[in-house]
Amino acid sequence: MPIEPALGHDLRHHGDAEVRDDGGTLVDLAVNVRADTPPAWLRERVAASLAGLAAYPDGRAARAAVAARHGLPVERVLLTAGAAEAFVLLARALKVSRPVVVHPQFTEPEAALRDAGHTVDRVLLREAGGFRLDPAAVPEDADLVVVGNPTNPTSVLHPAKALARLARPGRTLVVDEAFMDAVPGEREALAGRTDVPGLVVLRSLTKTWGLAGLRIGYVLAAPEIVTELEQAQPLWPVSTPALAAAEACVAPAALEEAAGAALRIAEDRSCLVAGLREFASRGLRVVEPAEGPFVLLRVPDAAGVRERLRALGYAARRGDTFPGLDEDWLRLAVRDRETTEGFLRALDRALAG
Repeated sequence: MPIEPALGHDLRHHGDAEVRDDGGTLVDLAVNVRADTPPAWLRERVAASLAGLAAYPDGRAARAAVAARHGLPVERVLLTAGAAEAFVLLARALKVSRPVVVHPQFTEPEAALRDAGHTVDRVLLREAGGFRLDPAAVPEDADLVVVGNPTNPTSVLHPAKALARLARPGRTLVVDEAFMDAVPGEREALAGRTDVPGLVVLRSLTKTWGLAGLRIGYVLAAPEIVTELEQAQPLWPVSTPALAAAEACVAPAALEEAAGAALRIAEDRSCLVAGLREFASRGLRVVEPAEGPFVLLRVPDAAGVRERLRALGYAARRGDTFPGLDEDWLRLAVRDRETTEGFLRALDRALAG
């Protein structure tokens, strides 16, 4: 696995660009937020919080609820305006000399590090190896390592044991678990672990619950790291409606609902992957096993296929903005079977040219 300096990709491109403006009428397979969300009960909780907007946000109850959900003391929890804010805080607050980002993955961590003045090295995982991580590929002197699990966009779920092997004295190990609650049983999760030195786990509540516009996530880490990050935050960084959502989304009933959604996503993903396999004779390859609420595929003339899909009413995420991928890749969000069947028919036409 080569080490590559940070060059050449549009790290600020995200899937929502595919469905803005003239893409607003397309069937959205570009954004990884679960469809049919937020549910009515969550909208009601957020709406009820609006009566308290005259007061400054008080995050104590939400922080305690998140801590209880993971069996941690509140000192190990920091609420953030989405996981994206956490990446900025890590980049600005931690004193590191050799940060390494494992790619392909979500590009915001590297973008935040570069914006903060860091020189970033990349460990590139390869298709030939199933985009799986060999911990030995990470430089021994890296004092900050960032990896996603399950990884966006590859949908690879790395074993928790392999990730824990990345921990070292003097190293901060950041594991982005933004999509872990879409994995049945959250197997391979490190959230809640206190035995891995330097571990920082990031979670997002925007994906499973459809709250991208509200901005809510959290950090799980040792108290001293939480303190460093908190000191880099502005005052009242998380709004009252977002705090209400955080408290609601970690309640037992919500966790049960999320677990059911994860099982449905797994079933719908199996349907999508099976359909995509039917195009193997036309050069299409799916990265398997896929474990997240999205799949990554390689297809000849992916840019042309993507544009033809748009003409047929479907938005797909281009893959070439992810370090380690090129113009032959697309990412698809998992949707319900009816949507998938319609997409596969459109894909058949798009591949015909």
